[in-house]
Amino acid sequence: MSTTLLSSDSSFVAPQAIDSGSVLERVLRILGAFTNDRIRLKVPEIVEITGLPRATIYRLTAQMEAAGLLERDGAAMSLGLRLFEIGQLVPSISQLRSCAQPYLEDLREETQNTVHLAVPAGIEVIYVGKLAGHAGPTLSTRVGGRMPAYCTGIGKALLAYQPDSVVRDVITAGMRRRTPYSICTPGHLFRELESVRATGLAYEREESQIGVICVAAPIIFDNAANAAISISGWTSRFEIKRISAAVKATAKAISEKVRIAQYIEY
Repeated sequence: MSTTLLSSDSSFVAPQAIDSGSVLERVLRILGAFTNDRIRLKVPEIVEITGLPRATIYRLTAQMEAAGLLERDGAAMSLGLRLFEIGQLVPSISQLRSCAQPYLEDLREETQNTVHLAVPAGIEVIYVGKLAGHAGPTLSTRVGGRMPAYCTGIGKALLAYQPDSVVRDVITAGMRRRTPYSICTPGHLFRELESVRATGLAYEREESQIGVICVAAPIIFDNAANAAISISGWTSRFEIKRISAAVKATAKAISEKVRIAQYIEY
């Protein structure tokens, strides 16, 4: 499951096979200007973020708008519906979501907390599914959004099974303290990942948001942790033993469902 067109700062990066300065590379840079925190941008902002000439931005954004890749709202632009339609056709994500959805719905109803489904993207994770809980906290996560792997339960569930080079990249990039409880030293991170591999469960205790606890487990298929699920809720109300068992059993069931679906397909 490849996400090589996405960088660690939530923006598109043209792979080395694409010539620097080509039209495609410039289009990717414009698309990459939009992030979780920058969903609507004006031309001067895109110029500042991408470093491209203003005339180039005007010409390419007009063409991208005509193609449905961008949408205009007055002077501001946002990503277009065509991108969403294309994204829904990614076979690996479509199959994963189809297999996981019934289990995620059951998990949400059983726990009344927020359930996430995510895939690895370098030193981050990308959420490809979210079911908001009826009794849980309001979370800023969204489908298509990203979070750092080191300070999220679902991220640690994936990072524990990634190559050592990915963990080194996390450390090199720096582990910013998002709350007083965030992991910010390599030794602490290594111990957390060892625990995940030993138990099959990852925990986040107020590391990305105060008052919120999370438990996660990897989804194993193609001999790798290609996805993970998690449940997030209020620390004061979280039945950690019961929910941990439910998350682990659900991840195992989804793993098997995906493997069967792949077998049938091929």
